[in-house]
Amino acid sequence: MSGKYLVVDKCILPAYCEKVAEARRMLDDGTAKDISEAVRIVGISRSTYYKYRNFVKEMSSVAYNRHAMISMMMTHEVGVLYAVLRVISNYSYSVWTINQNPPVDGKANVVITLDLGDESDDLDEMLSELEKLRGLSRVQLLGID
Repeated sequence: MSGKYLVVDKCILPAYCEKVAEARRMLDDGTAKDISEAVRIVGISRSTYYKYRNFVKEMSSVAYNRHAMISMMMTHEVGVLYAVLRVISNYSYSVWTINQNPPVDGKANVVITLDLGDESDDLDEMLSELEKLRGLSRVQLLGID
């Protein structure tokens, strides 16, 4: 099985998972003024919120923000970045930003932020294809928002 995430029906998860997501939503939309108020309203402890807040997200909040940050260690050769951009284009992702550090010892760290649109299902496949490109020694998904 590839990939880091699973889509799971919340009926099999402990009740606090949904409450953590609800508390996050309340903080994001201003329904609760702070964490203490949000956890009191949903009925969980602050420690439960802090323990799971970075791991539980509502699917609707994930769907609105479709961006991925990918870090790569790239050799300083003509055509390597072009090959990366060609792979990204083949998956119909849009490049939002490209940040490249100056090369040191013939290699440069490049971070590309992608707008995934509605097509994020193939992200793992695209990353695997990038890993096979000549001139890339490390391809890492930094995050999705």
